[in-house]
Amino acid sequence: MIPSDPIMLLSFVNLKLRDYYGSFDAMCEDLDVSGEEIKAKLAEVNYRYDAEKNQFV
Repeated sequence: MIPSDPIMLLSFVNLKLRDYYGSFDAMCEDLDVSGEEIKAKLAEVNYRYDAEKNQFV
C-alpha cells in the first residue's frame, strides 16, 4: 500500500526509485500501482517525474 498524502507519497516514491528501481514504469509495474494516479497526486504539490534523474523533482 502506498501513502495517500502527497508529501509522504513523494518521499516513498523517490526512495523506491533511488534504492530499488531503474525507472518509474518498472516501479509501477512491480508494485501494481497506477503511474498516472501517482503523477496526478504529485502534480498537486508541483512535482514532476524527471526520467533522467529517475526521481520526482
